[in-house]
Amino acid sequence: MKLILKLLAGMALGLLLGLFAPPPLAALLATFKSLFGQFIGFMIPLIIVFYIMSGIASLERGSGRMLGLTVGLAYASTILSGVLAFSAASTVLPQWLSGAASAAPQAAEAMAQPLFKLEIKPLFDVMTALTLAFVFGLGIAATGAERLREVAEQGKGIVEKVLARVLVPLLPAYIACVFAEMAAAGAALATLKTFGAVLLLAIALHGLWLAVLYGFSGALLGRNPLSLLRAMLPAYFTALGTMSSAATIPVALRSAGNMRVARPVANFVMPLCATIHLCGSTITLVSCATAVMLMTDGLAVPGWEVMLPFILLLGVTMVAAPGAPGGGVMSALGILSSVLGFPEASLALMIALYLAQDSFGTACNVAGDGVIALWVERLGGLEAAGEPAVQNG
Repeated sequence: MKLILKLLAGMALGLLLGLFAPPPLAALLATFKSLFGQFIGFMIPLIIVFYIMSGIASLERGSGRMLGLTVGLAYASTILSGVLAFSAASTVLPQWLSGAASAAPQAAEAMAQPLFKLEIKPLFDVMTALTLAFVFGLGIAATGAERLREVAEQGKGIVEKVLARVLVPLLPAYIACVFAEMAAAGAALATLKTFGAVLLLAIALHGLWLAVLYGFSGALLGRNPLSLLRAMLPAYFTALGTMSSAATIPVALRSAGNMRVARPVANFVMPLCATIHLCGSTITLVSCATAVMLMTDGLAVPGWEVMLPFILLLGVTMVAAPGAPGGGVMSALGILSSVLGFPEASLALMIALYLAQDSFGTACNVAGDGVIALWVERLGGLEAAGEPAVQNG
C-alpha cells in the first residue's frame, strides 16, 4: 500500500510540475525520464530470460500428474480471464472514455528536451529473450543441469535486487515525470478520467471472475460456493495488503485447509500457483492495455487475431514474476511493446495504471488459487483429508 501512496503522490507532484516548473527543472525531469525509460528497456529482456527460465526449470518438482494438472488449470484460468477482460474492456471502455483521447505523442514536444541523451540498448529483443528462456528452462528441467539451474537462480536474484532496490523505488519519480509531460500537453484530466474508469472496470471483472470460478466449481463439485469463497477471504485480504502472492502463501495454505483441501495437495498447489496462476493480474493488464490504446493517438485497439496471441504470451511472460509489487507489469512490458506496439509514453502509463490497482489483481490471483487446489484434488483422484494444509498457530 505504501507504493500506491507514493505513486499517487508522484502523479500529483507531476501534475504540479508540468504546470509550474521553470525551464531548468523541466529539463532535469526530461533527462531523468529519458535515462530511466531506457534503463527499463534494457532490463526487460533480462527479466524475461531469468524469471521465465528459472520458473520453467523449477517445474520438475513434485508428481508429474499433479504438476500437469496444476499448470494446465492455472494457465487455462489465466487465459480465460484475459479473454473476459478484453471482451468487457473493448465493449465498455470506448463508451466510458469517449472524448478522453490523450495527447501523449505531443507531450514530449510540450516538455523541455533532456540536457543530454545516452543510448542504452537491450542485449536482445523480446522474442529472442522468450525463446532463450524456453530453450534453457526446458533443457534444465529435462537434463537436471544443476550448474545452469544455479545460474538461472542467481541471475534471477540479481534482477530481483535491481527491481526491488532501483526500479520499483524510482517508479514514482518516473511516473511524476510522465505526468508532468501530460500536464504540459493538457492531457492530465483525460488521463485521470481513464484511471478511474479502468479501476472500476478491473475490480468489477475480478469479482465477476471469482464468482464464475467459485460458482462453477461449487456446482460441479457439490460444494457451497459462498462457503468456499468465505474460507479464502483471509488470504484475499492479506494479498490486498501485501500486494504479493508469495508473501500470502502461509495464509493461503491455512485457507485451503479451511476449504478441506488435502494437506499434500494444498502444500504443493498453493505455493506453485503463487507464481503461475495470474488471473487477476491478467484482467488488470488487459483492461489497462485496452484503455491506454484507446487514449493514445497512434494506437488502435486490435482485433482478436492480435489480442489472443498477446493474452497467450502474457500468461507465459508473467510466470514466476518477481514477488515485489508491480512484478507482473514489469515482466509484461516487453510484449506490450513488441506485440501491441506501445511506445515509451504508453508503457509508462501502463505502469502507473497497473500499480494503482495491483493489490486487487494480486488478491484475485490468490483467491483463485483455492479453486485450482480443489480441482487438482478432484481430477487427481485424491480424497480430501479434512485437515488443514498447515497447523494453525
